[in-house]
Amino acid sequence: MNVAFLSEKHKSLFPLLLLFYVPLTCLCQSNNSSSVSPTSSPSLNVTSLKPVPGCRAGLDPVYRYLCDRRAAWGIVIETVASAGFLLSIILMAGLLLWSLWISVSSQHQRSSIGGAVASIFMFLLATAGIFAITFSFIVRLTPQTCPTRIFLFGVLFSLAFSCLLARCLALLGFAAARGWGEPAVALGLFTVQVIIATEWLILILVRDKKPCEYSQEEFVMLQIYVMCLLAIGLISSLHFLCRSCFTYSYSYTGPARQHGRTQATLLCLTLLLSACIWVVWITMLIKGNADLGHRPQWDDPVISIALVTNGWVLLMGHGLCQVAFLCRGEARSKDNPLSFAGWTSPSADMSGLGDPKDGKENGSFENDGENRRGRKTEPTLQSPYDSEFSMTTTNIREPYDEYYGHD
Repeated sequence: MNVAFLSEKHKSLFPLLLLFYVPLTCLCQSNNSSSVSPTSSPSLNVTSLKPVPGCRAGLDPVYRYLCDRRAAWGIVIETVASAGFLLSIILMAGLLLWSLWISVSSQHQRSSIGGAVASIFMFLLATAGIFAITFSFIVRLTPQTCPTRIFLFGVLFSLAFSCLLARCLALLGFAAARGWGEPAVALGLFTVQVIIATEWLILILVRDKKPCEYSQEEFVMLQIYVMCLLAIGLISSLHFLCRSCFTYSYSYTGPARQHGRTQATLLCLTLLLSACIWVVWITMLIKGNADLGHRPQWDDPVISIALVTNGWVLLMGHGLCQVAFLCRGEARSKDNPLSFAGWTSPSADMSGLGDPKDGKENGSFENDGENRRGRKTEPTLQSPYDSEFSMTTTNIREPYDEYYGHD
């Protein structure tokens, strides 16, 4: 295959390109040996087609990639997507059961972890949806699968990236993203993409009365807002990573500092890998497939591979780690308090420093209860620059007139 369209600046993305290229090569070989044209209409007479290995006789060609053993990419992708979907559902169920147990056992912890649990649950829901929508791209484009692709692709990714961005803002200390504000911010950012996708469907299907179809460029244009969320989240995670590694604070030490570094590293790595995946699949969809001469055939496999790959990156990089942090009690909305346990002072061995004081050692301090109780004192004026000048204190336990001897 000719891969001369790759420039030198794309060499750093070679592992991801290889991940996309190998299954697509298998698809090309299977298409050459297949008797079904990739551009054939779903309404073709099925009896005139040769049986597909692995599929039952008379199966609609729309679903052939779900079972065609010659097109191995379909079977592999649906297997990996199914595994990711099941793991996401298991994590969601475990998180709900754990949060219910915490709610019953401790009311204080229930109020402190509610926002974090809601945000992680929404993220896992988005990840499960990303794995599920992969099947709509394995199945061929039809008037039924087109609205599902257009609407759910951007909406699910916007929910996932909104949760990541809200988590970055919470870790950076934004008051609006603390506690229950974190899922609220994620929902607010997510709603924008819902409006964009809904508006497109209404304009095409309802107003213009056109069938649901789209070009590669149009599909990418619909994801501009999602890419903005991804870019802002990546910048925020890099800022938090730099701050956690190079900024030192006495109130941000020990386990809290280590936990902050771990969170920053995982967030930055997850968003960076997601950005690389998006660069690759957009490049392949707009330019790469056309330059290689496989534009109609490779479009759906490219997006399917991107969905599965990005879904596992999100699940392992953030979903699973956040559930583990939360269940171990390490994810807190506030930093740990300053602890001086184990600290030593250079003057710790000096005699008398560890003994309890009663205030008599300070010449400027007088114990009112012992020296001045019940006796009159003549008011004297003394310069504060005098060496014998001292501050006197008032005993609040005695009435004013009794203390100063006033009748």
